[in-house]
Amino acid sequence: MTPVLFIALSLAGGVGAVLRLVIDGSVKSRVKTALPVGTLLINVVGSLVLGFVTELALGGILEESWRLIIGTGLCGGFTTFSTASFETVRLAQERRYVLASVNAIGMLVAAVAAGLGGILLARLIG
Repeated sequence: MTPVLFIALSLAGGVGAVLRLVIDGSVKSRVKTALPVGTLLINVVGSLVLGFVTELALGGILEESWRLIIGTGLCGGFTTFSTASFETVRLAQERRYVLASVNAIGMLVAAVAAGLGGILLARLIG
């Protein structure tokens, strides 16, 4: 990894983390629900972008360095498996077992579907 790629990847990760903080805070202030919809939105959007960028790179349309910067850096800083896991555990600890199950299963299904959607979108464009 070149020093420039290292710096770009690091900066992209920081930008992704800040975007996550801003978007999650904005969603929490507007949507009042026990389900952590901000985290769901973030992980679904991140999965869509990652699927799209990865497919473009695999098809030779996007340089590998950009896949790393956007996919690993930006999406890696933006998405959050640990927060999704913690929020699911928190719901279970509050004895909201149905909500915990909906959150865990819904997040997985929606994120995987979004990743596939990103791949299919890239194939349409590329």
